[in-house]
Amino acid sequence: MKKLLAMLMAAALLLSCATVLADEEAITLKIAHIGPLTGAAAVYGNATSNGGKIAADEINAAGGKYRVEYTTYDDTHDAETSVNAYSKALDDGAQMILGTTTTSPCIAVSAEAYEDRVFMLTPSASSTAVTADKDNMYQVCFTDPAQGTASAEYIKQNGLPTKVAVIYNNADAYSTGIYQTFVDKAKELGLDVVSETTFTDSTKDFTVQVNDAKNAGAELVFLPIYYGPASMILQTAAQVEYKPVWFGVDGMDGILTIEGFDTSLAEGVLLLTPFSADAQDEKTKNFVATYQAQYGEIPNQFAADAYDGVYALVAAAEKAGVQNGATYADICDAMIAAMQEITVEGVTGTMTWSANGEVTKTPTAVIIQNGAYVGFNK
Repeated sequence: MKKLLAMLMAAALLLSCATVLADEEAITLKIAHIGPLTGAAAVYGNATSNGGKIAADEINAAGGKYRVEYTTYDDTHDAETSVNAYSKALDDGAQMILGTTTTSPCIAVSAEAYEDRVFMLTPSASSTAVTADKDNMYQVCFTDPAQGTASAEYIKQNGLPTKVAVIYNNADAYSTGIYQTFVDKAKELGLDVVSETTFTDSTKDFTVQVNDAKNAGAELVFLPIYYGPASMILQTAAQVEYKPVWFGVDGMDGILTIEGFDTSLAEGVLLLTPFSADAQDEKTKNFVATYQAQYGEIPNQFAADAYDGVYALVAAAEKAGVQNGATYADICDAMIAAMQEITVEGVTGTMTWSANGEVTKTPTAVIIQNGAYVGFNK
């Protein structure tokens, strides 16, 4: 009996040592996430932070070649704060950046990262200005031009109303970029754009914009904007009994989580997005279940893009042959080349990347029904 016990203890010790050796042999990737964890855009930043962490935890639990050291930094959706967060991340030893979450901070940080030779992959900053003239900057999300073009095509191809109004933020690069390509493509496809109105970040009253769309007879209103002003537009429309089809893009994802917002006003709103939380493939179901268990809510598209982003960074690092102790400057050029060679099967689709940092994947539409996002089939 004593001999058997000794053998069992020896076997357990050998297994333990093997596990330790495996961990010691694993290569650590230090990924810094930057996004707004507080402030007006916190819904986005917390989503990308959470989605990325789930991916990092899964990769670490799988016990493969790489372990992810994942650290998140708050930039409050402010460019200067974001640059400071970026500097802190580098001081902490980050090798690559998952971020930033929102466009204006990402434009500022990517300029710094280009000079420093730090590889960046943003889950959700979609302006072409983010990647312009920066070979080290890549995107998981669709670009603004792609969203505008795809939205016009979706409206035309799926028999949605073609008498269209557009309300956009002329002080925001994200909104303006989508608006411009949408209008160009809409005219090319024969959509009748009967109203084009604007607002700025400080606008609180949308009566003029909504009434212009209503008086022009628009049957569909395209909203290339974030969820905050979108919620105010829906409230204003309800007050004047205006009920068009509302069609938005990924910036409106999060409208159901606004504190105090009557979500019934968003019933029937359509969004063009690469992610649907009600998809039935195993990868999406597992991601949604894990997110709900850890954070108590259904993940939005921002969380899904960040989840895919961490997997993409690890895949690129493996392709690039990143080793322990490598600095951000050591690996930047190899990561750039690797991103153009990998294919990632994610919850937001099958992804490949071009040399300009733009992702290729297929958009889908979701509709808000009974206070939840569901796949839209016309």
